[in-house]
Amino acid sequence: MANVLIIGATGTIGSAVRQTLLNETSDQLTLFSRSADRLNINSSREKAISGSVTNDADLDKALQDQDVVFAALSGNLGNFAKHIVEAMDRNDVKRLIFITSMGIYNEIPASVGASGNLRNNPVLQTYRDAADVIEASDLNYTIIRPGWFTSGPVDYEVTHKGQPFGGHDVSVSSIADAVKKLIADPNLDSRDSIGLNTPE
Repeated sequence: MANVLIIGATGTIGSAVRQTLLNETSDQLTLFSRSADRLNINSSREKAISGSVTNDADLDKALQDQDVVFAALSGNLGNFAKHIVEAMDRNDVKRLIFITSMGIYNEIPASVGASGNLRNNPVLQTYRDAADVIEASDLNYTIIRPGWFTSGPVDYEVTHKGQPFGGHDVSVSSIADAVKKLIADPNLDSRDSIGLNTPE
């Protein structure tokens, strides 16, 4: 059992990870988002904290007694990652699992759609900035680079940094399954950046 902080708990990926962990593990969850107070929680397994990822006091409160931090956010990810890494250092929490995007290393081959690479899609720059911040830290991190989200079943393959990305899409349930495994095994894909796609 792990104490898991889910940052971005009300989003698509955060919600899916929350449900997977509740259904398939005994982990204790802290749900963190701007609107966490609206969540209907399982009080025996969950607590909710409303706050901003750029507010250090909010993050410090949420990080108390945590084993793992999972973050799935949108917006200025480079800045968000900086705040999370600094807060984890302050609170001596080491394990971070962070969602970015495929294409941040220009790793998408033409067969999958090279227009999705950073060199062709400057929208990805903030995702790359976040990865750079995390990779420069001394945390036990795993960066996840998912394909485009679908609603399919759990079915995915993993690629590693330096390998070409394997496919265009991946189901939300597959991302949640990968996160569950990364939480259960702190050594799995430690200090690595993994791509997730559904085999075509």
